[in-house]
Amino acid sequence: MSIEKIHVYFVPGLAASKEIFKNIRLPEDRFEIHILEWLLPNKEESLEQYAYRMAKKVTRPNAALIGVSFGGVVAQEMNSYLDLKRLVIISSVKTRNELPKGLKLAGNFRAYKIVPTGWASSIKDLARFAIGARSKKRLTLYQRYLSVRDKVHLDWAIKQLVCWGRTETIKGVIHIHGTADIVFPVKNIKDAVLLEGGTHVMILNKGSRVSKLLENIIENG
Repeated sequence: MSIEKIHVYFVPGLAASKEIFKNIRLPEDRFEIHILEWLLPNKEESLEQYAYRMAKKVTRPNAALIGVSFGGVVAQEMNSYLDLKRLVIISSVKTRNELPKGLKLAGNFRAYKIVPTGWASSIKDLARFAIGARSKKRLTLYQRYLSVRDKVHLDWAIKQLVCWGRTETIKGVIHIHGTADIVFPVKNIKDAVLLEGGTHVMILNKGSRVSKLLENIIENG
């Protein structure tokens, strides 16, 4: 008798493509992986409206939804429209209170309006902003994973992130976070499964350890 597989849906981070999950491995006899690609948002679309459209891509019942970075924010809003087995965020934040001070201030003073997202054509600047890459080696390594450079998408996503209004943690959400994350510093994070030495891109460079955590969390909570 075959075991019914758990369907696992992944939402990538800001500007990231599905390639960001290339090092995630889950046993194929127990899990089936689906990677959701970003939809192009309407310019004035709310995060809730966008999450509703994204949620339509989750077609299997009792699935696990995994969001990374800004994808974790979107996944939490998608949760409102789904009946999930598990909701997991990685290298992300559960509420506005976990955002770093600079991003909270950007939202409070609407500073996102002056962010020159035309720099998206510069992969170096995009990598620094989206994943915290600093060294030349890391910038080169990660540039192929940042394929979403549409100005409308980036303008919209940055606004939604810095203006996110959630103040209470969703019941049952499980948070995996790296202790060396410089985009969302661990000092602001509460009630997370910590991965020692994990950076904002640990989904890539610590894929094996993240995979083992996910396997256990998805099945057992």
